[in-house]
Amino acid sequence: QVQLVESGGGLVQAGGSLRLSCAASGRTFLHYCMGWFRQAPGKEREFVAGISWNGGSTNYADSVKGRFTISRETAKNMVYLQMNSLKPEDTAVYYCAAKNLCGLRRPQDYDYWGQGTTVTVSS
Repeated sequence: QVQLVESGGGLVQAGGSLRLSCAASGRTFLHYCMGWFRQAPGKEREFVAGISWNGGSTNYADSVKGRFTISRETAKNMVYLQMNSLKPEDTAVYYCAAKNLCGLRRPQDYDYWGQGTTVTVSS
């Protein structure tokens, strides 16, 4: 089992920045690839960003490419999502997720999930 706890959400004006954190515990964090997803009200959960087990490979949804950066500190069992140039359409509950395979973008492919943290971007 892997336990994931997100933090760092909040209310921010358009154009602002936030950094989300995901703290992992349980089974060996190093073996897992990590992803950030988000779900806006009335919409399906969607992929935002992913990172490989050693941080050497990342991938992003087109909607956030160039604005968001995913990173991890394996020694601290942490994953981060730096979000810059935020837009109102980024408003959603953000989730981190873990899987022992990399490069996956479908929510159903991930085995472990956090409870989510809410990001609200005002215009």
